[in-house]
Amino acid sequence: MFLSDPRTLTTPRGTFTYRDAGSGTPLVMIHGWPESSYCWEHVGRYLNAGFHIIAPDLRGLGDSERTVGREHYHKAELAQDVISMLDALGINRFQLVGHDWGGVVAQEVALAIPERVSRLAIMNIAVINNLKGNMEVVEKVRSGSGKAYWYQHFQQAPGMAEAMIPGNEEVWIRYFLRGAEQPVPEDSVAEYVRMYAIAGTPAAAANYYRTFDSDAKRWATLSDHVWPMPSIYIYGNRDHVIIPEYLNHIESCFTDIRVAEVKAGHFLQEEKPQEVAEHMNAFFEPASVGKQD
Repeated sequence: MFLSDPRTLTTPRGTFTYRDAGSGTPLVMIHGWPESSYCWEHVGRYLNAGFHIIAPDLRGLGDSERTVGREHYHKAELAQDVISMLDALGINRFQLVGHDWGGVVAQEVALAIPERVSRLAIMNIAVINNLKGNMEVVEKVRSGSGKAYWYQHFQQAPGMAEAMIPGNEEVWIRYFLRGAEQPVPEDSVAEYVRMYAIAGTPAAAANYYRTFDSDAKRWATLSDHVWPMPSIYIYGNRDHVIIPEYLNHIESCFTDIRVAEVKAGHFLQEEKPQEVAEHMNAFFEPASVGKQD
């Protein structure tokens, strides 16, 4: 199924955009950085019928509002944005998937309203309550050069993204979307270049990283949390940033977790959309199988 053009929705938290497609069981799909809801366009073509896909643009990305102030970009706040959109759309119980920072936002949504999330999928991002595994990642990175993480430090530096990205959006986007196994489709690249050229995007996107330290301190208090809903981690195993150590010990973080590996890099849903969709089709329950909400 093909996603719609962005639709605008105003909630008490702001003005956001989202794409949707299909009918049936709600499936909420949350994108990461430096992407938008368009990142689900290609994988959506291979999803089974029976899903109503709702794909929000997170604050500061896609066509949602570029809010000034880093406090709006804490991941728990971004989760409340998504919840406000679902409330406005009348979506009560739903299945949920998130990639990259969208995977963290998805976890924050599931943490805030676990009774409404029937199934959870996480793709190429840290499990926020996996303190032991995440510390092993830190130790591994510190033992090497850490050069793969340069872009995070660059965006955390005050004013650097705002000064250096405008006018260089295509170079910036193409650097990250080269793909490890297959290139990210050109229509996706063009969409993210367009998005990054919207005024305020470099600052808004950088705030995802500028809030990381304080977010991480909060997540360090969640080590006793266990996700109650059936869950899956779909892992692009050629990722140079989300390294395999992120998967260490995740079985202790869930009551029911499976791991599916895809021979792809970080942007696996765009490098290998059909294979990723097959894992989703096997995990998520469409209207013909599960209860429609």
